[in-house]
Amino acid sequence: MCFKDKITWGRFLGTAVAYTALAYVVHTLGAILTMGYYQMPEYFSVWSKIMMPQAGPPPMSFTLYSLLFGLITALIFTYIYILLKDNLGSGTLVQKGLRYGSIVFAIGALSGMLMTILLINLPLGLIVEWAIEMLVINLLGGIMVAKMVK
Repeated sequence: MCFKDKITWGRFLGTAVAYTALAYVVHTLGAILTMGYYQMPEYFSVWSKIMMPQAGPPPMSFTLYSLLFGLITALIFTYIYILLKDNLGSGTLVQKGLRYGSIVFAIGALSGMLMTILLINLPLGLIVEWAIEMLVINLLGGIMVAKMVK
């Protein structure tokens, strides 16, 4: 057992992998819907060399980095839920998951997107779409983690 007998390592890792898959699907759909922003020449210099080492679609290495970074995020998201789950109030697992996802969104994603608006020259529409992606991921991920961790 791990985490003071709250969850097994297998369940912890399985939950993180499921969250990673959810986030990957949502981000991929978001990228498809907002592809026009990524093709705007005035923003080419903004994208990292990992994502766009040259003009054209991102290389396979970008996908692998995305999955790795997504898994790291999922491990943190799951771990913090395990630490906080007893302090998320009463209610169903869905309610606790939504509560947790909302907290993570407000502290992490929303504040990060507001800073992005201040610091990086990107279209507002793209930043808003990223925020929507993160809201969906955090809310659905919160529900999924709450149900898988119990």
